[in-house]
Amino acid sequence: MDTGPSPLIRFRLDPRTGVAPYRQLVDQVRQAISLGLLHPGDQLPSVRDVVTQISINPNTVHRAYRDLEQAGFVEGRPGIGTFVLASTSSSAAPERLEELSLELQGWMERARGAGLDDESISGLVAAAMRAEPELFRSTR
Repeated sequence: MDTGPSPLIRFRLDPRTGVAPYRQLVDQVRQAISLGLLHPGDQLPSVRDVVTQISINPNTVHRAYRDLEQAGFVEGRPGIGTFVLASTSSSAAPERLEELSLELQGWMERARGAGLDDESISGLVAAAMRAEPELFRSTR
């Protein structure tokens, strides 16, 4: 049986983050647009598909899609679906994004091998993005 085309985005929820589920969905769509994985005209999965995929309350998905619409990233078309409007995609070539992703995956494996958990890794990345090298200097 043909189930149609595969979705352009597959959502995932991480209850350990402390971030509200609707916010995780919003962030994932915004990141996918930013990375050029979603383009104007691309259709987001239906609320029903998201509910089935990640076992989430439909109202949570509606809230996420509504927030994205209010922010100008998507447009809901009654009876048809929700479509990407905005494109803030990176200027990096897709090949370069793939290369960077592989490097990051390798770095994360090394970080986990050094004993860091996901929360520590997230904190380290956030500090690095804020360019706070003093956090990494030994104070001994």
